[in-house]
Amino acid sequence: MVTKGIQTRQNIIAKALRLFCVKGYYNTSINDILVATGLTKGGLYGHFASKEDLWYAVYDEALGIWRKIVFRGIQSSADPLECIQTLIENDIKTKLGNHIFEGGCFFHSMLVELSGQSAAMSSHLMQGFYQLAELLRAWLEQADQQELLKENLNFKEIANYIIISLNGAAALYAPSRDPAILDQTVSQLHFYIEQLKK
Repeated sequence: MVTKGIQTRQNIIAKALRLFCVKGYYNTSINDILVATGLTKGGLYGHFASKEDLWYAVYDEALGIWRKIVFRGIQSSADPLECIQTLIENDIKTKLGNHIFEGGCFFHSMLVELSGQSAAMSSHLMQGFYQLAELLRAWLEQADQQELLKENLNFKEIANYIIISLNGAAALYAPSRDPAILDQTVSQLHFYIEQLKK
């Protein structure tokens, strides 16, 4: 059974996620959060010690949402290259294309905004990108063990290239909302992966 305190905390996180995506972390004031949630300062600080503390909870919530979307359909595949292609399509077409995070990609937006502002929060964001790169690299290694790939490929560079491409698409799509950016990104990354095969 979900208690009132847990419901209140979840509501704060959901409203803050929307505000951080639309307005940015620094442009969102504590008052904005109070207005969105209908809480007093005491009510808010009863759940979160600071705005930064709230941001970490919002990050975890956004990560959970992202995982549900990008890993959809991956468990059913034994082909590691198909897993990569599914993740790309889910990230670009489903997450960005369906505007899962209002205002653009939470992770990309936060990384740009927080860079040079908060070393701790930027580092926390980068850890997520490093973990994704590690997963992509592991899938590439599996594909190599299954003898699906050309010889002498640099899996770390390939994984990083895919992540750079995903972030580039997020950056270009956020202000334009041009679906051609999404279609071309998926198409070009699928083509790139096909070129890695034997």
